[in-house]
Amino acid sequence: MLNTATITEFDTALPKTYAFRITGKVTRDDMASMAERMLAAFDAHDKVDMLLVFETTETSETGASLSMDAMKAQFESLSKVRNYVVANAPGQAGGIVETMGKIMPVEARAFDTEAAALDWLRAQPVPGV
Repeated sequence: MLNTATITEFDTALPKTYAFRITGKVTRDDMASMAERMLAAFDAHDKVDMLLVFETTETSETGASLSMDAMKAQFESLSKVRNYVVANAPGQAGGIVETMGKIMPVEARAFDTEAAALDWLRAQPVPGV
């Protein structure tokens, strides 16, 4: 399981669901570590669900997603992530996620709470089945 200074992976008890708790400003190293974790998940599964739970009002530092692994994971997520879900996203991030979900081949949803996000994910069929 991933554990950096600001990102901690946690178990949702949902199959093929990768969940991360964000507790501070995400750095380039944090993003690269999460990307490495997700690239391994993409190699292991046809489709996965992702959940990001924010416990901070900060987002990421400028350029955090510019590592090679981060860019590769972002590209692969278009075909490998079925549901991309955020909870308690800071600022306009939740609205941006939902807008992007309308133009990308990924179901992207934003919820006010972790409980609501998990309830929605539980109602979805298991990815890749």
